Amino acid sequence: MDRPDLNALDSFAAIARHRNFRRAAIERGVSASTLSQTLRDLEARMGVRLLNRTTRSVALTDAGAVLLERLQPALAEIGEAVAEARSAQAEPQGALRINAPEPAVELVLAPMVAAFLVAYPQVRLEVTSQTAFIDIVAGGFDAGVRWGESLAQDMVAVSLGPPQRSVVVASPALLARVGAPQHPRDLLDRPCVRVRFPSGAEPPWEFEKDGEPLQISPGGPLVCSSSQMQLRVALDGVCFVQMFDEAARPHVEAGRLVEVLTDWSETFPGPFLYYPSRRTMPSPLRAFVDFLHARRG
Repeated sequence: MDRPDLNALDSFAAIARHRNFRRAAIERGVSASTLSQTLRDLEARMGVRLLNRTTRSVALTDAGAVLLERLQPALAEIGEAVAEARSAQAEPQGALRINAPEPAVELVLAPMVAAFLVAYPQVRLEVTSQTAFIDIVAGGFDAGVRWGESLAQDMVAVSLGPPQRSVVVASPALLARVGAPQHPRDLLDRPCVRVRFPSGAEPPWEFEKDGEPLQISPGGPLVCSSSQMQLRVALDGVCFVQMFDEAARPHVEAGRLVEVLTDWSETFPGPFLYYPSRRTMPSPLRAFVDFLHARRG
């Protein structure tokens, strides 16, 4: 059997991660047809089928699963070795891939992107908005963004900003129609928006007053994960919405929304950038971490 080259093995790993030729081709910077031919050549040289593919799906064969399990740690080691070799370069360059939930992208990352790209013009920032919890290493990301309670203990975490608040808001018209709640449990009898994550989980609404935590699970006519849709239905007077204060504040100040249960909305630590502990970080990630420390300082 001919020895497969590293490029072919890395291409296979990209397809296996994404379960999609088009997305893997974008990551690799080639066409989907080129990537498909690379995989066919690899399977021919190895004499075994690695992926079962149809027009709609891509799945690992048993042989492909065995290869991927052994291959991913080896590719990660090679990637770290290359990053270490490049770490001495004068100016950080290359791709920085970050996975973050939508609210963190809109409220925390977006306001700092311009300054970072001006400071490091040779870095290409790739931000993927994704609510579901993923393995950032297996997903091909350099770093992720999550709040503290969701961070794995084996990750390095860097604060992205100051404390935040979750507030409950409603339109003046809705308050005139159903009345303002005086206690979080009053929301159980009022229309509210529920959030459902891709996993199917529906997190409760969380409150705290004078050190007393409280969770409730209100009902309502809408379930969605889009923060923009939640804001829209709040402005349209459909439901009460619990959202980040930064997103609600302009509308509250303009009188389009009213904050309720203010004394039950206490602050909590903001989101963190997290990444695997490594001897040497890729230079774009190191640049971003340094940028965060300087911005906070």
